Amino acid sequence: MTEPLSSENIKTRLERIAKLAKDAPDMAFRSLARHIDIDLLREAYRRTRKDGAVGVDGQTSSQYAAALESNLESLLQRAKSGTYKPPPVRRVYIPKGRGKEMRPLGIPTFEDKILQRAVALILEAVYEQDFYDCSYGFRPGRSAHHLLQDFWWASTRNAGGWVIEIDIQKYFDSIPHERLTEILRQRVVDGVLLRLIGRWIHAGVLERGVLTKSRAGTPQGGVISPLLANIFLHTVLDEWFDEVVKPRLVGRGWLFRYADDAVLLFNNEQDANRVLVALSKRFERFGLVLHPQKTRQVCFRRPDMILSERPGTFDLLGFTHFWSKSRSGKWLVHRRTAKDRFRRTLHRIETYCKARRHDPIGVQQRTLARMLNGHYAYFGITNNVSSLIRLRDETERAWRKWLNRRSQNARLDWEHFARVKRHYPLPRARVVHSFQRTTSKLVI
Repeated sequence: MTEPLSSENIKTRLERIAKLAKDAPDMAFRSLARHIDIDLLREAYRRTRKDGAVGVDGQTSSQYAAALESNLESLLQRAKSGTYKPPPVRRVYIPKGRGKEMRPLGIPTFEDKILQRAVALILEAVYEQDFYDCSYGFRPGRSAHHLLQDFWWASTRNAGGWVIEIDIQKYFDSIPHERLTEILRQRVVDGVLLRLIGRWIHAGVLERGVLTKSRAGTPQGGVISPLLANIFLHTVLDEWFDEVVKPRLVGRGWLFRYADDAVLLFNNEQDANRVLVALSKRFERFGLVLHPQKTRQVCFRRPDMILSERPGTFDLLGFTHFWSKSRSGKWLVHRRTAKDRFRRTLHRIETYCKARRHDPIGVQQRTLARMLNGHYAYFGITNNVSSLIRLRDETERAWRKWLNRRSQNARLDWEHFARVKRHYPLPRARVVHSFQRTTSKLVI
């Protein structure tokens, strides 16, 4: 969810841009940079996370804030005059899950984050008028749970159908700069903004003292990166599906996209077959490659509509989707935590219990409670309680296991551990998002 604006002046200006973009959907904006002033930079600073890791310059948010006004004035002058040159992104690696696989993470400088946030606010005012309802990721007032709710509604009301899972190989790292610029120029021809975006996508990555530049990809770790990625896929997928594919369907079709995670739902198998073939050609045209194994078609018809086989399952946004009967005997689409996401969370918990087993029990309990509550906040949806209970049980087992190894002399059997849990209880599994009690805004 996007933060509310702190200034009525900024809100009014952005609303004016949005109205103009909505009233003139084919217009290319030539003078957006004039809206970037000291007030907008202050708003961007307010929205920028202050406890993040430092970039290549080593400057912290508190150091930048010590001379905030002069720093923002200097930043504004350099951005407008064309002398601002974004530093390269500092690359670090974080564990991707269980095992040795690591995920690269880019960290811009704090000042760069502020300017990216300011430009993103301007661009967002324009492109929010263009984006379709099928896009949910990194947009104001939309979330992964809105997508999950709308997919549940569409699939349940239409007895399921044929699902195409779309997996783009290394999407954020493979967006061609030339094609991205071409798409941006359809809506933005402001020289200042285009120059800034061009410098961000060409700034490169600094790793172990070595600077690497690429001809593809959005700014790693940058706050503007999700917006640029959304703009690109809006043209590549959303617009194509709505304006080219849907009018040619025999039945009906729906697209659900969160950033680069997307699924298509069809109530006609022939439609799904044809679109699956066309997808690869469409993405190749824009320099993107679909994963040959992970991009697949799944028969997701309601079980009583299928005579010869059971419906398949698929994963979307960390949940495995499958058909199951409700207590009243009706077939409904259910979700459970996907196996890889469950293992990843449990691995983090086990790692913590092992590493911090000598900490005071109260400290461990508070940390484990935060980890479980964080998991419940996302995965606590209707029909997923059993997965949440299982995670809590596994957490208790891991906690007891490593408490039991604090000392050779003090063994902790289950009876003694039960007393520990009474004094230091872990939070119970709970449903945070009850989708079936809410009505989707999706047009069925």
